[in-house]
Amino acid sequence: MPLLPPLVSPKGLRDALGDERVRVFDTTVFLRRAVDGGPYTVESGRESYARAHIPGAGFADIPGALSDPASPFAFTLPAAEHFAAAIGRLGIGDGTHVVAYAQDAPMWATRLWWLLRYFGHDDTSVLDGGLAAWTAAGGPVEPGESTYPPASFTARPRPELLASLADVREITENGAACLVNSLSPEAFRGEGPGAYSRPGRIPGSIVPWTTLVDAATNRFRPPAELAAALNSGGIRADQPVIAYCGGGISATVDLFALWLTGHDDARLYDGSLTEWSANPDLPLVTG
Repeated sequence: MPLLPPLVSPKGLRDALGDERVRVFDTTVFLRRAVDGGPYTVESGRESYARAHIPGAGFADIPGALSDPASPFAFTLPAAEHFAAAIGRLGIGDGTHVVAYAQDAPMWATRLWWLLRYFGHDDTSVLDGGLAAWTAAGGPVEPGESTYPPASFTARPRPELLASLADVREITENGAACLVNSLSPEAFRGEGPGAYSRPGRIPGSIVPWTTLVDAATNRFRPPAELAAALNSGGIRADQPVIAYCGGGISATVDLFALWLTGHDDARLYDGSLTEWSANPDLPLVTG
């Protein structure tokens, strides 16, 4: 049985910090973009982590050490050997319980949750509300950098949690699964300055949800509200689900919410619009 629930409160984490099995990580990344559009500039959150982080927490470099260095796309799922070595250097092993948090929106924390789940490590929690909720609840912070002793991590990939471009292309033709677009409504419609090669959404995608997380607090809605939002958004119990976004990050928020409400078999299209929109032969829908 996991040491902590998948969505842990600041109090729950504070009570567990003394347990030697717990490994806490700041996962923050900042995506910067010019007002007139264009690709995002990826900025590590390590500097702000070093100014103030949860006591003892390490820093998880998602776009760096925890992504495929050979991929032409940012944030791509790495090979099992690469991930096991990188995550082991952080101190995450087979007997540890990971708590991931971010300094703002939870998508980087849920990305680490998804990476660990994909590679067979289920003992992972997301801190509800991230660093802001922690400090609001009176949790202390400290400056500098913290590390854990290296550990041995056994990667056990779950390919059934991943969808390829070919999988998604087939779905656009036969409608065999529900495609969930996890971007903003404006990006879904292909409006405004774009961050990808072409604007729009993959054909057959359902409207994105903006109510899974409270925008003011970055805390997840209660389970009943999550379930209602997912159901009203078009999720059907008899249809598989694939979530995508721009680069496989914000889609993990939807996957985490789906998992919290019992949809444990939803898949991630990791290449997302970064990969899809780069191929002019693949269709996109606007409006």
